Amino acid sequence: MKIILTVLCLFLFLAENNAARAEKLTVLLDWFINPDHGPLFIAKERGEFRKRGLGVRFIAPADPNDPPKLVAAGRAEIAVSYQPQLHLQVDAGLPLTRVGTLVATPLNSIVFLKSSSIKSIADLKGRKVGFSVGGFEDALLRAMLAKHGLNLNDIELINVNFSLSPSLMSGQVDAVIGAFRNFELNQMDIEGHPGRALYLEEEGIPAYDELILVTNNKLLSDKRIPAFIASLEAGTQYIINHPDKAWELFINDRKELDNELNRRAWRDTIPRFALRPGALDKNRYKRFANFLKNQKLIERIPPLDSYAKEITNITN
Repeated sequence: MKIILTVLCLFLFLAENNAARAEKLTVLLDWFINPDHGPLFIAKERGEFRKRGLGVRFIAPADPNDPPKLVAAGRAEIAVSYQPQLHLQVDAGLPLTRVGTLVATPLNSIVFLKSSSIKSIADLKGRKVGFSVGGFEDALLRAMLAKHGLNLNDIELINVNFSLSPSLMSGQVDAVIGAFRNFELNQMDIEGHPGRALYLEEEGIPAYDELILVTNNKLLSDKRIPAFIASLEAGTQYIINHPDKAWELFINDRKELDNELNRRAWRDTIPRFALRPGALDKNRYKRFANFLKNQKLIERIPPLDSYAKEITNITN
């Protein structure tokens, strides 16, 4: 009995010691916790971070614009952000670099009611279009409209802040840009106002990574970064292999997420997770940078390796 107690005490001592030695890492989310963050939380629930010596803390922001700025200021190690915003932030001088991808396809889309007579971009002429991110989303619209011989003067832009689907369902606007296809379409369907979407990458906008992970340039050689990406990849693999079990883990201690909207969003987001989060599609970043420069959203295109890295030194 004494031997058993001694072994148990030694085990507990080692476990506490390992926890104390875990390298702490703060990750700022881009928004409140939702299925887009699935691989992050599955990695944590399955102990992938702990296995690689990391003690990871996730924080949802009060303002979704803050996380990259806080990482740039050294207030956190990693932020969940967006590829389009990264180009703009780097152009503005923020010392940020992409080190991973969470969602590897665009989610942004133009959404309208299914009962609407809108069938294509050309049908937006004379319509009210809601948006939430000025300067960027109107540039996307300008590029798409131009392919149909239209310009921004042919539509009425209305800032609906982040009230995208409510403004559409209430009739305040005829269409919105900025709606995430895995959320807004499901929300509208659940509330009895089914919608349809036009996808930006099918309308002349270069494809891009929606959700990415950025860090401060000073941390690029930090050993915690590859360990974090390896953990993320393991979490993603588990979701792909066991989507239902992963869902149960995702809502563990987060029962407020267990609703119809999040269950549908979980289903629709799984195919969009980056299977190799550390891998970098260099041509994709170069194409999108050229697009932004042509739209006069950025002044210059810096060398790709100055703001986007492929994390290759990943261990299991």
